[in-house]
Amino acid sequence: MQVAIVKYNAGNIYSVVNALRRMGIEPLLTDCAEELMSADKVLFPGQGEASSAMQYLKERRLDEVIRDLKQPVLGICVGQQLLCRYSEEGNTSCIGIFDAEVKRFQPQRHEDKVPAMGWNRLYDLKTPLYAGFDQVSKPYVYFVHSYYVPVCEHTIATTDYILPYSASLRKDNFYACQFHPEKSGEVGEQILKNFLDL
Repeated sequence: MQVAIVKYNAGNIYSVVNALRRMGIEPLLTDCAEELMSADKVLFPGQGEASSAMQYLKERRLDEVIRDLKQPVLGICVGQQLLCRYSEEGNTSCIGIFDAEVKRFQPQRHEDKVPAMGWNRLYDLKTPLYAGFDQVSKPYVYFVHSYYVPVCEHTIATTDYILPYSASLRKDNFYACQFHPEKSGEVGEQILKNFLDL
C-alpha cells in the first residue's frame, strides 16, 4: 500500500511520518500531483497558519489536486481546517471540501486558554474511522489549536473546549481530525490503522 503525505509549508509533518513508520509503513512525502493521485491513501497533516499554507498550496495548484483526489484522504489539525470552505485565521478561503467555517476560540472565563492544548475526550463517534471505540469509554486524544470547526452536518466526532465543536469531519472520501492521532498513543494509532483499512 502506497501512503502519501502532502508536502507543504506546514510544521509537524514528520511526527506523522514517524507514526506511520512505527506501524511498518514507509510513507511518501510529496508535493507531486501524480504521486498524490496514484497513492492508495493520502494524509494532509500540519501545524501552522491557514493563509500562508493556502497561499503555498495555491501557488503549486495543490489545492486543486487535493480537491480532485478519489482515494481516502485524512486531514490532520490545520489539514482539517484547510479542507473547510473558510477560516477566520487570516480571512482565508480554503479548499472547500467541507461546507464549514473555521472560527477562533473566544475565551469565556479566566481559565479558558487559547490555544487549546492537551488531552480531550471524543464522543458521538461515527463512521469506520472510529471502529473499535465504544461510545461509553470516550477515548482521549491530543489537541493543540486556536481555531475550531463548529458542529455541522459533516461532524463524525465531537469534543468540548469552551463549547462543543467538531473533533472530526467526513464527506465522501475525505476524513479529517482536529486532534493529532500521531501524538495520541494507542488510541491515535488505532485511528490511523482504521484510516489505512478504509
